[in-house]
Amino acid sequence: MTSLTIWTNARLTEQGRGVLAGATQSHRLTFDEPPSEPTAGTRRQAQEADIVFGQPDPKDLIASAKLRWVHISTAGYSQYDTPDLRAALAARNIPLTKSSAVFCEPCAQHVMACLLAEARQLCQAYDQQLNNRSWQQLELRNGCQLLENQTILIVGFGTIGSRLVELLAPYPVRVLGFRRSRGPESALPVIGPDRLPEALSTADHVINILPESASTEQFFNEERFSQMRPGSRYYSIGRGTTTDQDALIEALRSARLAAAYLDVTDPEPLPADHPLWSTPNCYITPHVAGGHANESVRLVRHFLDNLKRFEEGIPLIDRVQ
Repeated sequence: MTSLTIWTNARLTEQGRGVLAGATQSHRLTFDEPPSEPTAGTRRQAQEADIVFGQPDPKDLIASAKLRWVHISTAGYSQYDTPDLRAALAARNIPLTKSSAVFCEPCAQHVMACLLAEARQLCQAYDQQLNNRSWQQLELRNGCQLLENQTILIVGFGTIGSRLVELLAPYPVRVLGFRRSRGPESALPVIGPDRLPEALSTADHVINILPESASTEQFFNEERFSQMRPGSRYYSIGRGTTTDQDALIEALRSARLAAAYLDVTDPEPLPADHPLWSTPNCYITPHVAGGHANESVRLVRHFLDNLKRFEEGIPLIDRVQ
């Protein structure tokens, strides 16, 4: 293939930039700064590229006359899921890919860590260490559980959920998946919207991995929290906008839910005086589920794998459109 112009504004470490530059020496590579207010110069460079990698402005993608492929550096792509952009890419058969394969492993491990921390009451014990330092041995022992004969419902079943199922394989648990629409075939029982209330009423653990969209905004609301089995646990690692946080606070304060583990909130960063911080049995991490030490290099290698596929004319990984 002839030399291509590649433009990127992906957030990369120096090591990540070095790997990308070293592997694309036969092409013309332009580094831009991470997403901010685009300048006229950066917009022109993005619009003149054959390949765009990172978080480009959707307007530049629509305006580009040279664009041949777009690779998004995140798993989520809500800002690119618009009628105008979909139509513009489809009209010229321009593929849009994302980076889900990079983040499914750390996200699945994060959920697994939360499940085990809850089962073994690690956060509750740490609360005692930070506060009254009482030796509540019997209370904590009685609160500990085994991941045995419990039901885990994964809402938004996709690549992260599939990897989580693999991590759960050694444990004798029942796992259900939920999709809002039909997806790829799966050995796991996958339900649709008509069966969700029943599944919520029987699940011990409900894991929210829904993407952000108009149809998922506050998907977990007062009605759905009321459908959940009393004493169940809620985990959210997708997008903060999919949870009605006021309804969640009430469900925790009333003890309908035993605990909630949130890696995403709305807004982010969560203000220091937000009531979620002090809600009982609510444990918050600052959107780190997908993070890992070599994240930048793995992002680049995923892009490079797809670049090789693009050059050879074979199907791309993580294709959205």
